[in-house]
Amino acid sequence: MLIVHAVAQAAAAAIPEAAVQQGIVSYPPEFFAAQQPANAWEMLIRLPGFALDTGDSIRGFEGGGGNALIDGQRPTSKTDDLEERLRRIPAGQVERIELIRGGAPGIDMQGKAVLANVVRKNGASGLRGLYAVANNHLSDGRNMHGMRLELSGGGGGREWEGSARYGYGNDDGGDHGPQFRLGPNGEVLRRSRVDGESDGLQKTLTAGYRQPLAGGRIGLNGRYFTEKWKFEEDNRYLEPADLGVETTDDLYLTDQTEFGVRYDRDFGARTKLELIGLRQDKEREINSRFADGSGDQLFQLNRDNSETIGRAVLKYRWSDRLSFEAGGEMALNELASRTALTVNGEAVDLPAADVDVKEKRGELFAKSTWRPLDTWTVDAGVRFEASRISSEGDVELEKTLQFLKPRVLVTWAPRPETQLRMRVERVVGQLNFDDFVASSDFNTGAGVSAGNPDLDPEQAWVAEAAFEQKLWGATGVITLRHSELSDVVDRGPIESRTVDPVTGAVTVSYFDTPMNIGSGTKDELILNLTAPLDGLGLKGALLKGQGTWRRSKVTDPTTDEQRRISELRPLEWEINFSQDLPRWRMSYGFDIYSGWTETEYRFDSIQEVKLHNAYVRPWIERRLQPDLQLRVEFPNLTSRGIRFNRKVWDGPRGAAPLLYTDDRDLAFGRMFYVRLRKTFGG
Repeated sequence: MLIVHAVAQAAAAAIPEAAVQQGIVSYPPEFFAAQQPANAWEMLIRLPGFALDTGDSIRGFEGGGGNALIDGQRPTSKTDDLEERLRRIPAGQVERIELIRGGAPGIDMQGKAVLANVVRKNGASGLRGLYAVANNHLSDGRNMHGMRLELSGGGGGREWEGSARYGYGNDDGGDHGPQFRLGPNGEVLRRSRVDGESDGLQKTLTAGYRQPLAGGRIGLNGRYFTEKWKFEEDNRYLEPADLGVETTDDLYLTDQTEFGVRYDRDFGARTKLELIGLRQDKEREINSRFADGSGDQLFQLNRDNSETIGRAVLKYRWSDRLSFEAGGEMALNELASRTALTVNGEAVDLPAADVDVKEKRGELFAKSTWRPLDTWTVDAGVRFEASRISSEGDVELEKTLQFLKPRVLVTWAPRPETQLRMRVERVVGQLNFDDFVASSDFNTGAGVSAGNPDLDPEQAWVAEAAFEQKLWGATGVITLRHSELSDVVDRGPIESRTVDPVTGAVTVSYFDTPMNIGSGTKDELILNLTAPLDGLGLKGALLKGQGTWRRSKVTDPTTDEQRRISELRPLEWEINFSQDLPRWRMSYGFDIYSGWTETEYRFDSIQEVKLHNAYVRPWIERRLQPDLQLRVEFPNLTSRGIRFNRKVWDGPRGAAPLLYTDDRDLAFGRMFYVRLRKTFGG
């Protein structure tokens, strides 16, 4: 067991000896006391060598979890964000947080090399809660206000919790700025001024209940989410002025429900059974209208998704050094999508416009964690996935997919402060139902993209090595990852033919669509640093940083030339600084998030999206009373904006001449955020 700070060393005696043997790093509440965290999330972000991963949004349950557990278990809900779930656990209810590096017997690592486990106190009773109000004042005068209420309680082995959130949000990806259209030789063809805004209202209700049942424990959870989001933009031409104004008006309506049940039972000290059932439904409606001097276009989408999951896992702990786990999962996913495009009142045929998709998927898995020596851990497993996808409507097809997905993670810790982790795994992505149906993007000029239900999931053999070192109280991790990819899902052209019913004339048009473009490679370098700054005279100060470099290579389906994978960002980084001042009952700090660049390759265009400044957010918190906290932030202090550069060809790239380049540079101003939070109960 390794405890970094002296205050945590004083509490080390409270950590079970089993944790020492398993190599779990335990952090009791005293480790975080000076920082006065309000909840489990505020404790996790201060863990040395740990960066929270909230998981992937995938169909099914296996393999999609984040890297944080609660009482050794992944939360049952898929739609309730892991960060929000952690925020609802009061710091006073946390007994300790365990950092599991490389695996430990009896712990499902969820495919992660590092996990954090939030262990709550037993026997908590009485009413506990939190009430918060907040407002984010934008530079254009809008106010995005919100509120949240969280309640929990229990006693006698029963626990319940609930939350209600209501708030307006905004998209700070761009607002106002110039746009130019340049000819092939750089001459200015058009010049305009863009004014837009994007915001909406979200409402969320969650509830959970747990109690003993039939020798085990049952838990129920539910969630309801609704959102109304709008995007409005005016693109007013200054040159030539007779082009007038282009307008884009988008309305997005979403309703989502989820209900889950979980049952756990121990059969003796070594055997445990987990049963999970989950059902979620989502309704989505999009109305997108674009108009200019030549007419208007209207794109409409109505889509219903549903997912039903059943899962069973049996865990057996042979000893403190060896454990096994086996189980299976069944999932049924259904999609019903209806899309329509009209141009100047005339309907336009879209490929895969009306589609009903059904996916039946089953998965069997077996895992084992073995510690042959105190310095070595082997975490290995294999999963077999089989699915059948059928489509009706505009596209009729049926396909069966089968994949074997082995994984092994070996960890060597020659000293408590040093650890080397090596992983080899076959990763199989999931098909994105959004790729099955048509979509629109009028305001950037990308127009309408066709859907493609006949896709295969992307696969990769991944080799990874991570080196972790603790020195002078700081923790650094360097990770190298290489992926050999096949069936890469990217973009390409699809042909659409329309026959005139009177003349019989055939009109051929092309749409961009998702497609499998073959094999490729991806390399990643990831650096993490957590450094207390007490030694520099900044008592209670903490610096955390993370950077990811990516390099990829695929063959473009339009030009047959090598290029990067679409929308894969080559570089991202962030820096977080905080200092706790207990004497003044306050904390302050700043967060810096890097700019980034992503490039999307379509058959007749290349669009580069770039956040060209770092996003800087200073903040300060003060406890006005023991149960009342005020937080003030200054988001986007640097007035970071976004730039779109889109090159358009008169046909397929590489064969047709360049027509023009659209360049829009949009800025979003500074903001002022304030939140008042009151807690009550234990």
